[in-house]
Amino acid sequence: MTERPSKVICDLSVSVDGYAAGLDQTEQRPFGDDASDGWGGRLHAWMFETPERRQAELDRLATVGAFIMGRNMFGPVRGAWDRQWKGWWGDDPPYHTPVFVLTHHPRSPQPMDGGTTFHFVTDGIESALRQARAAAGDRYVSVHGGATTVNQYLAAGLIDELRLHIVPFTLGVGTRLFAGVPPLDLEQVESRAAESVTHVTYRVLR
Repeated sequence: MTERPSKVICDLSVSVDGYAAGLDQTEQRPFGDDASDGWGGRLHAWMFETPERRQAELDRLATVGAFIMGRNMFGPVRGAWDRQWKGWWGDDPPYHTPVFVLTHHPRSPQPMDGGTTFHFVTDGIESALRQARAAAGDRYVSVHGGATTVNQYLAAGLIDELRLHIVPFTLGVGTRLFAGVPPLDLEQVESRAAESVTHVTYRVLR
């Protein structure tokens, strides 16, 4: 019997007009200019509104066995690794499992506290997915962002489920989900509205 590969999910906050980040990313503003101050900005404020929400987000992360993210989501450093940037999250990132970072520049794995290790993948999205699936076992693989990375996986037909958290404002400019992605057929499997966000889950149909 052939073992079923891990389900590949994407979990992303977006504005109503589909942007997952604004322009002008800096160390102080990881998601660029999204019309508010603070680490996560307006796109992610809903995650931190109450202790219960924060705990729910941690519980959601715990269902994932490995993460994939783009270089921009890992940090603002561009080009060769001329500084030993370790991510936005401090010494104990919230992932607590392997994270595979897409980059054009080789770098040795970066172990962190709490079980997170950042692995730097230079040979493309499919290689990162193979490694993430091997690490995840029977848990999910999450293509965690940013939107440019998610779009690459969507265009390649490699995402099974899209979990969007739609925040009620428009950005008008930035990095947009579905940019450059061929038309997709999606099946809505869940929708849940809250005061500051609407959660919608889609199955990506093949």
